Amino acid sequence: MAPFLNGYSNGNRHLPTEPTTANVRFSDIPSALDIQVSGGDDGEAVEISLEDLLDDPTELCTLLENENAEKRVWMIIALAYARQGKVDLAVDILHKGLSSLSRGSAKEKLGPLGLLCWMFLGKSRHAPRVLPEGQPASEVKTKDYWLQAATGILNEAARINPSFPPLFLARGVLYLLRASLHPPSKPVAPGAIDHSERIESLKQALKCFEDAARVSSGRNMMAVMGTARAHFSLGKYAEALKGYQEILSKMPHLQDPDPRIGVGCCLWQLGYREEARESWERALELNPESKIATILIGLYYLNESSNHSTKDAAFAPLFKKAMTEYTQKAFKLDKDLPLTCATFGGYFLLRRTWGTVETLARKAIELTDVNAIASDGWYLLARKEHSQDSPDFSKVIDFYGKADAARGGGDKGYIPARFGLAQIQVLQQDMDGAKFRLDKIIQTSKSTEVMMLLGALYAEEVFANQANGSKEDKSAEIKKATALLEAVRMAWRDPQKKLQPDLSVLVYLARLYEADQPDKAMQCLQQVEKLSIEDLQEKKHMLKDVEIDEATMTKLREELPPQLLNNLGCFHYQAEKYDLARDLYQTALNALVKFGERDETIDTDALVTTISYNLARTYEAATLLDDAKTVYEGLLARHDDYTDARARLAYIELRQNPTEDGPKAIAALSETDGSDLEVRALLGWCLSRSKKRATNVAEDQEQRHYKHTLQLHEKHDRYSLTGMGNAYSTYAREMRRTTDKEKEKRSAEYLKAVGYYDKALQLDPKNAFAAQGIGIALVEDKKDFTSAVQIFSKIKDTVRDSSVYVNLGHVFCELKQYSRSIESYEAALHKDRASDPQVLACLGRVYLLKGKQDKNVAAMKSSLDYSRRALAIAPSQIHFKFNVAFVQIQLAQLMYTLPELQRTFVDVQSASDGLDDAIESFAEIAKAPNPPYPKHDIEQRANMGRNTMRRQLERAIQSQRDFEEKNANKLQEAREAKQAENKKREEERIKAEEIAA
Repeated sequence: MAPFLNGYSNGNRHLPTEPTTANVRFSDIPSALDIQVSGGDDGEAVEISLEDLLDDPTELCTLLENENAEKRVWMIIALAYARQGKVDLAVDILHKGLSSLSRGSAKEKLGPLGLLCWMFLGKSRHAPRVLPEGQPASEVKTKDYWLQAATGILNEAARINPSFPPLFLARGVLYLLRASLHPPSKPVAPGAIDHSERIESLKQALKCFEDAARVSSGRNMMAVMGTARAHFSLGKYAEALKGYQEILSKMPHLQDPDPRIGVGCCLWQLGYREEARESWERALELNPESKIATILIGLYYLNESSNHSTKDAAFAPLFKKAMTEYTQKAFKLDKDLPLTCATFGGYFLLRRTWGTVETLARKAIELTDVNAIASDGWYLLARKEHSQDSPDFSKVIDFYGKADAARGGGDKGYIPARFGLAQIQVLQQDMDGAKFRLDKIIQTSKSTEVMMLLGALYAEEVFANQANGSKEDKSAEIKKATALLEAVRMAWRDPQKKLQPDLSVLVYLARLYEADQPDKAMQCLQQVEKLSIEDLQEKKHMLKDVEIDEATMTKLREELPPQLLNNLGCFHYQAEKYDLARDLYQTALNALVKFGERDETIDTDALVTTISYNLARTYEAATLLDDAKTVYEGLLARHDDYTDARARLAYIELRQNPTEDGPKAIAALSETDGSDLEVRALLGWCLSRSKKRATNVAEDQEQRHYKHTLQLHEKHDRYSLTGMGNAYSTYAREMRRTTDKEKEKRSAEYLKAVGYYDKALQLDPKNAFAAQGIGIALVEDKKDFTSAVQIFSKIKDTVRDSSVYVNLGHVFCELKQYSRSIESYEAALHKDRASDPQVLACLGRVYLLKGKQDKNVAAMKSSLDYSRRALAIAPSQIHFKFNVAFVQIQLAQLMYTLPELQRTFVDVQSASDGLDDAIESFAEIAKAPNPPYPKHDIEQRANMGRNTMRRQLERAIQSQRDFEEKNANKLQEAREAKQAENKKREEERIKAEEIAA
């Protein structure tokens, strides 16, 4: 098959599937011919001029009949007429000659029959492949008509002498031309048999040419030429190349037909593009009027130009050279050459000169005997109709289908045409059909255009599903769209493909990644920004490799679409990079001025409102509350019904004035926008932080607020459902659980909480807060610690809050995985809880448990340190004071149970001092109005410390003192012994040196 030259925009960039011969022949026909006339003197003859022929050869034919002219005379005169392009008259002369020769030997007719066959084959080469549009069949004879006529003549000659050598060559050409009328077959595996008409015709042609070469002992170069052409059409390019090279070696001056054309075509198909061009240039050098060599060189430069982006400086010179220097020249040499018409048609398609495209495409279709060129013609017509403002879909589908069928259809069809059919299906809203067709194309071709369109269709399906609020699972479509578009993105990085990045691919990927992989989404948008900046640099003739200063970068960004800058700002905001987000929002607002001037159809007011709101939210996150208030107030000045801005102002007021103005602002917001779900969510949050503790969940203010929202406003409000779950979970946590009945009642309340969380998750499977609520309920109800760990682990990267790490710390502590519990609590501290006494107290508890389990003094000391830090932050909390005393008691108990080697005198003494502090603290805690434990229990623990533990610690102190003193004496003795030994050795060394001296 012909090479498929890069891309869909110019589907007519094809070389012929077989080399085409020239039609200039008859150089051996004499200028005049003497005809012997009977009845006159001996040797009398009439001279007939073969250059100044009569327009009506009737009298001449009558003369030849009367004189019983031999076959040679009839054939020469017919050839003379054919040389002048009067082929129809030549055919009439041959018919009359055959009638005249019928009185003689049948073998006399073989020569004229063979010549008549060649005449018909020549007529076939110039006849239309299909009927020209609007012309009846009675007025036009097609290629098939003339091939049938040639077949009849050959059959007649074969009946006279089937072994007549010239018939082999003629029959081979007949089979070649007949094969060109059949679409190419599907690929055949090595050794397999393909019985398609085209393959059979080519095989028969090859056999005929081989027979012709054999009977001539290899001297018939036209037979060798035919063998090479048959091999080429069968896809055996190496064998074809050998044939053309053999002709050149034996007939180096042969130019008509020129084997160099065939050599170049074979080299092209074998991947040697430069060598192919050189071969065609040599053919053009020998024959500057060679229209085939001219158009082939033009196609070479057209293919070279397609390897560069249209923005590349190398593109324009190559494209201009291909079109003006070669294609246009070839068209002037022959306006009816199908290959030239198809190529030039692509040029006028880009220029949207529809009339010229129609004319050239029809010529390519009607006149060619090469399937690929016919396919190009139909493709040009399809693209022309497809490009109209109101295309006739039935015509477009028909033309694309014919372009595909001309190359065999099915798996072997024309990919640009099949791609065009998929595009039409998209326009007709047949998305399933389009996806099916594109899937089939991708199985045989990894075209980036096909993958882009298919990926976009899957992505649009996902986005439509999201916009409709459907709960249908589209994870498979997301995966397919992402894989296809990433494959396109990867292809851009291949320097050999020289592909220009398409920003729409990156935008699609950013939207696909947005929910689950925001970091990748941001990378895609950053690449969009980078490519857009580079494009601006190129337009402004700025050097790309030179580093741009911040001011210049800001100016360049102000020329980018503000939507892009806004989206980038959102991702930076989510990544808590507030400074970067703020700069992007401000740049986007500046860009809107220029953007509105360029495109008046854009609603700039809506964009200003959205970006300004995002900017204010960024100010809030960066704790620049006054700046945020200024922006919100500006928004309300323009849109006084902007509820979200009013809600944010009320929230800021509550943060800045939590006792007076803040509650008033919330109350005012409730009066004006109390039915807005976002406002009701804010009110619920305020109630959760300020409500009075209720003994019954039904009396809980927060619970009643959410219930009212669900009953009267929106039964599917996810925030209210999650809040209801939180209310029931909080109530269950505070319930008594001393008896089995109380435990059952508590579990029932947790079950209600889980029910609300579950409903929220059904409405929003990605509701991390509802999932966390379920995890908390599972842990506190002692149901399933493992599942809770899995839940918290999954949502810790989604919920950007330390509470997830705190919950993980609680669960790991319950599972006695103390090291992992400590890691989780410390992660919470580092996130935003560095001064949270509750987290510090939790760390004190888990270190205490670890120290008791491992009998580890260091862990116990860490427990005491964290407990003291918690107490220092909240000294009024009596339970923190109890924790410090309790750890001191536990540390003292550990000290007197450890062996002397695992403790030090300092540690024991410190523990004794801590015990004294603990006894004093317990005494104070027992006298407090609301001690954390029963007063009697605390006093008992203090008494135990005064009596038993103090005596045990005193013995431990004495024992440790004795042990360390005894150990110190032993160490001193050993040290002195070592020093004495070293001194003795030194004296012996000095003495030895003196003796030696």
